[in-house]
Amino acid sequence: MMERIRWCLVMILQSFIVSCVSLNHKDLEGIDMKVLHVAEELERETLLLTIGQRIYELHGLKESSWYEVKISYPASIPASFSLRLKNLVERQVSTSRRLLNTEKIMFQFHRGSWNSSENVAFVLLTVERAGIVAQPNRKEQEVVLFNIICEELLIGIPHRAWWVGIAGLLCLLMAAFIPYYFPLYLLQSCKTAVTKES
Repeated sequence: MMERIRWCLVMILQSFIVSCVSLNHKDLEGIDMKVLHVAEELERETLLLTIGQRIYELHGLKESSWYEVKISYPASIPASFSLRLKNLVERQVSTSRRLLNTEKIMFQFHRGSWNSSENVAFVLLTVERAGIVAQPNRKEQEVVLFNIICEELLIGIPHRAWWVGIAGLLCLLMAAFIPYYFPLYLLQSCKTAVTKES
């Protein structure tokens, strides 16, 4: 008898979860959806400039890891982009940041906050016209081109950018230790030249 009651409670809970998921996905209908895998850049994506929207389904996320979704676009196109995390409870997780012709959003992925049994999250990309074309008698663009990527972060730095930091550190170490291997008279002549100039 107790097993039957437990089974009924589990079925009620499952049907409640399924109904919540289907209700919250209704407002996403009619919006273009694409899949974006972690560390794979989608290049030359297009979107209408007149309030174009697209939802990117992020795949390959790891529990408790930080991620950055970044788009870059030509600065010559008068467009304003916005990125927003969409989850099933409509909760904004992080704020976005704009740098020159890039827009980025950083967030930490927790499966429980997305009401998902899979490692999937959703990002809503919206673009709208932000200016006018300065050249008369020229037709305005109807679509905007952009690249989009989702990268895993380590200490706030994308994995693909770590080699730059390591190369800079090696250059600093070389600059600090190489003078010790020069003959002493070269170092003394450099010191006297510096003191004469000052």
